[in-house]
Amino acid sequence: MANDTLEGNRVKAIPRQQVFHTGLIDAIEGTLADFLAAQIASLDAIDSSLGGFARTARDLVLAGGKRLRPTFAYWGWRGLAGPAADPEPLLPALGALELMHTFALVHDDLMDDSATRRGRPTAHRIFAAQHGARFGSSAAVLVGDLCLVWADQLLARTPVPPATLLEVRARYDRMRIEAVAGQYLDVLGETDPASWSVERALLVARHKTASYTVQWPLDFGLALAGVHDAEVAAAYRAYGKAVGEAFQLRDDLLGVYGDPAVTGKPAGDDLRAGKPTTLLMLARRMATPAQLLELDGAEVGRKAQVVAETGAPSRVEEMIRARVTEGLTALASAPIDPEARGVLIELATVATQRPA
Repeated sequence: MANDTLEGNRVKAIPRQQVFHTGLIDAIEGTLADFLAAQIASLDAIDSSLGGFARTARDLVLAGGKRLRPTFAYWGWRGLAGPAADPEPLLPALGALELMHTFALVHDDLMDDSATRRGRPTAHRIFAAQHGARFGSSAAVLVGDLCLVWADQLLARTPVPPATLLEVRARYDRMRIEAVAGQYLDVLGETDPASWSVERALLVARHKTASYTVQWPLDFGLALAGVHDAEVAAAYRAYGKAVGEAFQLRDDLLGVYGDPAVTGKPAGDDLRAGKPTTLLMLARRMATPAQLLELDGAEVGRKAQVVAETGAPSRVEEMIRARVTEGLTALASAPIDPEARGVLIELATVATQRPA
């Protein structure tokens, strides 16, 4: 199967030169659609309102997105499994990562009171339009919870040996714990941003984003290969931590300066909420006394200008470049499939130089 990847639940040939293989993404989407159709039918049989609730959850899962987590997991697996290995058994595990991601996004949007995600209303806004704000918040919590349960169910269907699935599950559990820990620190930082720091903002980025976007998905893929290789695991973790942090640093910049038509989210939400991101913490560290006053009291548009005037965005760009270099250095000598190495090198750029 040297030239094959996936489409639907079948293996089909597609070009290898693209990082985001259409066949792989279509296979994940098809697996999710089939799984969710059965889940919706079972809830519909109880009550039609539950079917509607589940359909909203399904729509949030299938609303697009970069599908970075399963992509990193797939190439983490390919790094050891090689081009001849059959990737079809991985599909439930890869789909589970997207269900977990939807759980995290729905809860994060509720905590941030974000209006849109991927250019569409967020879950709590969808439900609030039906029965008011309190109902919207409650229903969004339940949608996130349901997606997390679904993720567990789908992961359990992965047709690999029990010992392999146990190792995969250990990475998945660690991924979830670190994401929750990072989210808690993120919320905590908003309560007293003045006492936060650049170092603590990077700690949040490492746990809230890096660990479950790049680091643990790669290790998750490595576990799916059913081979223990300490050298590859160390390289993946170093690459994942560095590139994952760079991914969040790019997100910090896009949250202030991104084009909402491209990002699908309003610009300035972080500044409006006073979220102590690395960007804002650097701006506060580099600001003059007059600029500090504006960062504390100006309207959002002016705050964005002041942050730029401090030079903090340029410093964040330097940090992104340094982390990508660090990640690629860690990967350079790892004993993995050359094609997987090449794609992971390209993914480091795709993930950290993206417009959305």
